Amino acid sequence: MKTILLAGGLGTRLAEETAHLPKPMVEIGGRPLLWHIMNIYAAHGFDEFLVALGYRGEVVKDYFLNFHARNADLTIRLGRDEKKVVAGTHPDWTVHLVDTGAATQTGGRLRRLRPWLGDERTFLMTYGDGVADVDVKTLVAFHRAHGRLATVTAVRPPARFGGLTLDGDRVARFAEKPHAGEGWINGGFFVLERGVLDLIDSDQTLWEMEPLEGLAARGELMAFRHEGFWHPMDTLRDRRYLEDLWASGRAPWKVWR
Repeated sequence: MKTILLAGGLGTRLAEETAHLPKPMVEIGGRPLLWHIMNIYAAHGFDEFLVALGYRGEVVKDYFLNFHARNADLTIRLGRDEKKVVAGTHPDWTVHLVDTGAATQTGGRLRRLRPWLGDERTFLMTYGDGVADVDVKTLVAFHRAHGRLATVTAVRPPARFGGLTLDGDRVARFAEKPHAGEGWINGGFFVLERGVLDLIDSDQTLWEMEPLEGLAARGELMAFRHEGFWHPMDTLRDRRYLEDLWASGRAPWKVWR
């Protein structure tokens, strides 16, 4: 089963990092966030990826073209133009890097990848800017059991700000960065049937608008509730938080060895 990774956005709220990099290539622990997300899927046996490129897509291509050189010890004989990997282990992934247009929206990127899905009816998809300890095998089993066209992983929004409980103009209670106890949001990590692509009209279609809204209205969108760790990388504050977790050796999304 193929996994689509949307990796073409601008990442405007991370402008300090994304002026020259696509957002999924911003590093956590010296590795692009995209690498972390791919490892989450590969840990559950899903190791064929379709990476939808857009803004600065050449950066992603260069990274994978030079993957061995970046992640191994090398011996180079300059006089003979010989290169040899001396030490290093590499994931056995198949990675398709597909230019889906610099200005294409999220739905349009999915639509452009239709020919790359081959005969497969079911595929996985997520955004290139969020990590989680989602059990992908259980997610897929949930999707197959309900038989609808689409499954979205529902997550709790991360706590970002101190919460206020007001009594008129009086602050009755203050809670520093409380976990959101109510409400669910779109956490990515979708399982989709090929039929969802018929709901995408053009490059300018936002996946999160007409397609998802239409699926929900028809009863074809189911939610897989994930109570575990999930966190986006939208801002520099998010990046620092994820970096600190990785540096501490307590990154919850590291489900691989």
